[in-house]
Amino acid sequence: MKRYSKTHEWISLEGDVAVVGISDHAQDHLGDVVYVDLPEPGKKVKKGDVFCSIESVKAASDIFSPVSGEIIEVNGELDSAPETINSDAEGTGWIAKIKVSDPSEADALMDSEAYRKHCEEEG
Repeated sequence: MKRYSKTHEWISLEGDVAVVGISDHAQDHLGDVVYVDLPEPGKKVKKGDVFCSIESVKAASDIFSPVSGEIIEVNGELDSAPETINSDAEGTGWIAKIKVSDPSEADALMDSEAYRKHCEEEG
């Protein structure tokens, strides 16, 4: 089950590994993604830290880690095809996999219904 942050990142937990990306809502607001500055595998991140950035035709946006842990894999496909985030933000457009140090952090994230409401309230 996917969980969402207020800053529009999503995670899907597989054991103690979180697959992380940006939501479809976020990619829609960014516009055409032209570059993804991927994080380095082995980098340790804390919940709320900026762990990469995405550049679109409109702007550059920081992407925040929804959980704490160590980046164990990045989606290298985004180097040559950053537009994958636009076409499948919550699937093949994932950004990184994080070995989670505190799985309970995911409990504070929103489920899809709460996230949908959050997006509506933002306008």
